[in-house]
Amino acid sequence: MQKSAEQNVSPEIWAMKLKTYFSRYKGAIVAYSGGVDSALLAYAAHLVLGENMVAALADSPSLSRSEYRHALTFAQSHDIPLQIIHTQEMQNPFYASNRGDRCYHCKKALFEKIEELRLQPGNSFSNCPWPVFYGVNLDDLGDYRPGIQAADEASIRAPYIELKMDKAAIRSACAFFGLEIADKPAMPCMASRIAYGEQINVEKLKQVEDAEDILRELGLEVLRVRHHGNTARIEIPPGDFQVVIKHRKIISNKLHEIGFLFVTLDLDGFKSGSLNAALKNK
Repeated sequence: MQKSAEQNVSPEIWAMKLKTYFSRYKGAIVAYSGGVDSALLAYAAHLVLGENMVAALADSPSLSRSEYRHALTFAQSHDIPLQIIHTQEMQNPFYASNRGDRCYHCKKALFEKIEELRLQPGNSFSNCPWPVFYGVNLDDLGDYRPGIQAADEASIRAPYIELKMDKAAIRSACAFFGLEIADKPAMPCMASRIAYGEQINVEKLKQVEDAEDILRELGLEVLRVRHHGNTARIEIPPGDFQVVIKHRKIISNKLHEIGFLFVTLDLDGFKSGSLNAALKNK
């Protein structure tokens, strides 16, 4: 059951709660992707702990290059210690087969790599391993998130759950700190665009990334290109439909060039996690 976020809490109070939370620890490893949730955790941890923290950025084909660059830029601009780790979830047949528990295997691979980093001899924190934190929030508890199971199994701490922070609270804290990510659209991994049951490979991930880059060049910000075999299903807010219709031929031609046989616009509009509907109907 989803827990309720505290009501009428000011952005300043949320920011203070985060700072107080990290002040209880001597060090921290933050599972970092550059998204709003993990970026705020990394920023707050660094604000309190200074060099006694590290943001662990997992690089793999499922992370778009634009998101990778954004994650690097954010960490560098705020002097956040950064460690890039390379996960190999693509080599796991349970992940590549893209069943309903795909996210579990992805997060399991991530936390295993972070644990290797955490215990690696020679690290400044190896003699007294720092705890690991990740950015799941209250809103995530209302959706299908098998990655939460992997985090629980690995004893990963979830500050936003403990503090009862939802996405709105997180964005308000970002705004209080003056962070450029306050209004950044959510951007889950590229694999989340591929329909369940369809094999995940590097070529499909690249197709999705290229297709979304094409749409962003037209000024669209909130979007998904869902990969259904030879069909690309474009999800955008209904208010942006006219942009796609205006540039219909350009979009269609370019998506055909990158390998899609059919290009569709979803009349239901953008919906985060829309592919999970297929799981609920089974």
